[in-house]
Amino acid sequence: MKSFFITAFLVFTCGTISLKAQSLPEENIYNKYTSKFYKIDGYKINVEVLGKGDAIFFLPGGPGNSHDYLQGNFGQYYKTNKLVFFDFLGRGMSDDAKDVTEYSVENDVLLIEKLRKKLKLKKISLVGHSYGTVPAQAYAIKYPNNVEKMVLINGFHSGAMWQANCDSYNHYAKTHFPEKWKQVDSLRALGYLSSQEPLKSVYGNFPTKYIYYHNTKLKQHVPRSKYRGWANDVYVQIIGVDGDFDVSGSMISQDYRRTLKNVKAKTLIVAGRYDGVSTPEFAVQYKHFMPQAQFEMFENSGHNPYLEEPEKFYSLFEKFMEIE
Repeated sequence: MKSFFITAFLVFTCGTISLKAQSLPEENIYNKYTSKFYKIDGYKINVEVLGKGDAIFFLPGGPGNSHDYLQGNFGQYYKTNKLVFFDFLGRGMSDDAKDVTEYSVENDVLLIEKLRKKLKLKKISLVGHSYGTVPAQAYAIKYPNNVEKMVLINGFHSGAMWQANCDSYNHYAKTHFPEKWKQVDSLRALGYLSSQEPLKSVYGNFPTKYIYYHNTKLKQHVPRSKYRGWANDVYVQIIGVDGDFDVSGSMISQDYRRTLKNVKAKTLIVAGRYDGVSTPEFAVQYKHFMPQAQFEMFENSGHNPYLEEPEKFYSLFEKFMEIE
């Protein structure tokens, strides 16, 4: 959600949690995948496909993240499904746009459809995390006959929800860290925006407890090798130049609340009780807006339930996706 959380969010580690579930990430999972670059609209898009069976597209968060952390947590399912990991335009190993105005939710949705056609797939399933749930929902609404199943992990049903969660986090930061917040207030008074230094660094230095992780000892599964895990220009364009306070960009115009009830795809919605990014106050609204979906609250998780409660998460995921 917020650009300043990237250091905490994408800490380099390849270790795995020691549990017996067959679904737990493999330590060297990245070695099994090979990048292939598809030319789409004049740009090279990095795509990594492995496995056979029903196709699953994985949509990373940010907006600005590469596909790598999702591959580190879900790449093991190549044994049962055709997995499609890719970097949206301007992210990871994909080309940068010639003009930043090309970065938008709408273009991310179009890229999913163009990639589906490139890969000659009929129906696909979508797994989106955080921002990745936004193009997932938009795609399922726009192309209802193309989506078999959809998993929304700690996501957002609207730009209004994104803004509300920014407000929620800022209230938390102000009330719990008043000493630090004085610096934020001072820089805001001087006209600095959240994408500008020095406010960007000051704002990004708040502790991440109750934001991304309930258990702050956990780290993401990401490659050991150097890679572009974050593209800040994409985040700023889609969320706005002052997006940590005032959401704008194409995100603010997204609103799926009235149309989610019409989504045909079988849907699982996952939330974390201690999520400070997609807060429970707004996450539970999915029960009203999308009553046909299965909703699961993870009581001991923040923004990454697959890391914090892996045994429960992967068991639920496999049952929902009908993975044996």
